[in-house]
Amino acid sequence: MTQQTKQPNIVFILIDDMGWMDLGFQGSTFYETPNLDRLAQQSMRFTDAYASCPVCSPTRASCLTGRYPARVQITNYIYGHEAGQLLATPYLDHLPLSEKTVATALRDGGYQTWHVGKWHLAGHQIWDADETPTCFGDPRSNFFPDKHGFDVNIGGSYHGYLPGGYFAPFHDAPGLDKAEPGEYLPDFLTRQCKELIETRDESKPFFLNLWYHMVHTPIQGKPDLVEKYEKKAASLGLDQIDPLVEGEPDACRDKNIVRRVIQSDPAYAAMVQSLDENIGLLLASLEEQGILDDTIVVFTSDNGGLSTSEGSPTCNAPLSEGKGWMYEG
Repeated sequence: MTQQTKQPNIVFILIDDMGWMDLGFQGSTFYETPNLDRLAQQSMRFTDAYASCPVCSPTRASCLTGRYPARVQITNYIYGHEAGQLLATPYLDHLPLSEKTVATALRDGGYQTWHVGKWHLAGHQIWDADETPTCFGDPRSNFFPDKHGFDVNIGGSYHGYLPGGYFAPFHDAPGLDKAEPGEYLPDFLTRQCKELIETRDESKPFFLNLWYHMVHTPIQGKPDLVEKYEKKAASLGLDQIDPLVEGEPDACRDKNIVRRVIQSDPAYAAMVQSLDENIGLLLASLEEQGILDDTIVVFTSDNGGLSTSEGSPTCNAPLSEGKGWMYEG
C-alpha cells in the first residue's frame, strides 16, 4: 500500500456449526435471515470455498495463521478423544505462541485488534472439585487471544461452548461478567462490538475478529422466537413430519447415526434468526459511524451444520452429512 492509500477496517465473522443450508440465500425456506440475505446480495460470494477441517479448533487455527491444520498440528477439536476404526492422531491442544497470526501482522501494521466471542485454542478444559470451571491465572490463559496479537479479548478462553448456556450470567471467560442478568449471549457480544467501534481510535483502522458461539449446542433460542417458529412449523405441516432418520452404527459411539432430513427445529430456527438480527445491528453500527464503505466484512462458518450428531438440529441436504464428516456437508 502507498502512504496515501487508506487502510480498510476488517470485520471477520466466524459462525460456529452453521450449515450450508442454514441461510435464506442458500435455500432455506424455514429459517429467516433477511440481514444476511441482503449482505450476500451486496457482496462477493465464494460458493466453492471450504473450511479447512470438519471440526472447529483446526479451522480456527487455520483462519488465524493461514496454514493447514496439519502444519499447525491442531488436527482435532480441543480436546477431542473419540476413537474410531483408526488410531487418533496426536495433536496440539493449543495454538503455539510461535505461530504468527493475522492479528499480530495487522497490529504490527498499525491496526487496532479486537477478539470478541469464542476462542477454543487454549488447552484442555478442566473442572475443579465443585464443578465450577476455572481458567483465570492457570497456564491455559497463556494462549488466550491477548497472547496472539489482540489488544482486546472479550469472551475468548479455552471453552468450546459456555457451560452456562446462552443466557447470562456467563462463567469463566474474560469480559463476559459485564452481561446483564438474563442477557442473550449474541446480543451481549454484539453490544460489546458496537462499543468498541464507537469508542475506537479513529486515526487507526481496526480488525474485529467476531467469533459467535452460535449456533453450537446447547440449542437455546429466545422464547418468543421459539414460539414463532413452532407456529410456523405447524402452519407448514412440518410438525407432522418425523425429521430424524436412524442410520447405520456410529463408528465412534455405541449407537446408530441419526440424520435430520428436513429443517423444522423451532429452537434452532430461533437461534439463526437472533444471529441474523445481530449481524444486522453490527452492520447498522458501521453505517451509523460512516465507515461501512471503508470496512471489509467477511462472513463464514467453521464447519458443517449439525445434521448427524448432538441432537441433529439442522439439515444440510442436498449435501451429504455435516459437522465431523469429510463429505461436502
